Amino acid sequence: MASEELCCSAEKSLQCDKPAAGRAARLSLAERETLILDATERLLAEEGLAGASMGAIARTAGMSKRTVYTVFTSREQLFEALVRRTRAIFVRPLAEGDRAMPLAARLHRLLEPEIRESAWAAPTIILRAVVAEAASHPEVARLLLTEGIDVCRELVAAELDHARSRGELACADIRTAASLLCDMAYTCPLEQLLDPERQPPAPEQRRARLDLAIRVFLAGFAAPARP
Repeated sequence: MASEELCCSAEKSLQCDKPAAGRAARLSLAERETLILDATERLLAEEGLAGASMGAIARTAGMSKRTVYTVFTSREQLFEALVRRTRAIFVRPLAEGDRAMPLAARLHRLLEPEIRESAWAAPTIILRAVVAEAASHPEVARLLLTEGIDVCRELVAAELDHARSRGELACADIRTAASLLCDMAYTCPLEQLLDPERQPPAPEQRRARLDLAIRVFLAGFAAPARP
């Protein structure tokens, strides 16, 4: 990518692209980002990491490669955004107004899984593509760990540490406890990786599992009630 191409502003590029049939002539940056990330997911499912080049992503998204680079300056930045979007299916930071809720309610809010069935295809698609090509694309595999799994555990650990500071939790090893709670809250993806026909848990099963995980976790770590 020539340097003079990269210096074109995002606003100018949005005006230069010809929209696909039926698409609004002007899309916001957020709408462009969504189109690009959706296109990346489709390519990962069909072609794997090797087929998800910036050029292929641009064609699938119905825009120029130049425009893709105005939204994401590198393929690594694009994949990082995709991992962050996927991470939000599993863990969402608490809002300030949630802080007054009891610990069990806060953990439910933090770990409440995305209910839309369509959203649950993305994690398996990404994980399958990354695992299949981790040897040739180690940087993407590391990104999935550092921006996906590690951040999920850090968010949970931060809330558990907050709960301990408030006297709600009796736990010496917060990081291990956070990892344990995450493992309890969500099913292992191995079944879906090994069998593409295997369906993910239904919404009611996901809710029931999370509820059980939190109850079991608090039964072991909740601080004794004060007399």
